[in-house]
Amino acid sequence: MIALLGRRFAGLILTLAAVSFLIFAVMDLLPGDPASIMLGTSATPETLAALRHELGLDQPLLLRYGQWVAGVLSGDLGQSYTYGVPVAGLIIERLAVTLPLALFAILLSVVIAVPLGTFAAARRDGIADIIATLFSQVSIAVPAFWVALLLIILFSTTLGLMPAGGFPGWGSGLWPALQALVMPATALALPQAGVLTRVTRTAVLETLHEDFTRTALAKGLSARAVLWRHAVPNALVPILTTLGLQFTFLVAGAILVENVFNLPGLGRLAFQALSQRDIIAMQDVVLFFAALVVIMNFLVDMSYLAIDPRLRKDV
Repeated sequence: MIALLGRRFAGLILTLAAVSFLIFAVMDLLPGDPASIMLGTSATPETLAALRHELGLDQPLLLRYGQWVAGVLSGDLGQSYTYGVPVAGLIIERLAVTLPLALFAILLSVVIAVPLGTFAAARRDGIADIIATLFSQVSIAVPAFWVALLLIILFSTTLGLMPAGGFPGWGSGLWPALQALVMPATALALPQAGVLTRVTRTAVLETLHEDFTRTALAKGLSARAVLWRHAVPNALVPILTTLGLQFTFLVAGAILVENVFNLPGLGRLAFQALSQRDIIAMQDVVLFFAALVVIMNFLVDMSYLAIDPRLRKDV
């Protein structure tokens, strides 16, 4: 068990190291000069050279990468070229919007998909199965930003029930803040609910055909009891895997939805940093997204051991 944990943790560190270098190299290859963007087209070559030296942009790639990694490890993510404040503070401030949005969306996805996928598996080829399959296909095919636009047209423009965009902040009260996140979370949740519905249906169907479920039925347990006490708990491994991947996708994939609803989250920060050639902010945000994906996958792998005792015997 300890050896497995050590191997997985070492793999996590190596993956983060490789991803960090890839991010830094790609950002360095992007067209455009941050110094030129900051000073404008009227800047003289001497002024540009002085600013590039001040920002460290005239140093070798590996040296700048080493300085960046050292800063990240010490908690210093650098100063944003655009905002002139520490990037760490920007990420924490924007995470207060993106994290609740992702959690809200994953909660909606689970509430919709797990019961729907379970009932579809329990009533294979029935009406519930047809509805679940249709919902899954349609929701997967429809982009989240298009769902966001439809929600704005229906609930904001036509009915006037929800705010079309913006975020009042958590200081204005829990309900106004949550109300501003309802439509963005729904737009993010529906495509993911389609994926999770399909995964849940398949996993529960496979479990229902296992010998232990047939034995439970033969012992006199009702079909409902077998479904919820035996089939669903034993189908949690693929469901949990999908949830882990969905959470990271919802955090990193909120860029379009946050821009549609004008939410001051990490996705909008990443879009603004890219458009303004704010390399430091962009590097740190992308690295945060990548680290979140890697760490979440690590936690999901470790949670398998807690959910499925059979895996602990193999370690």
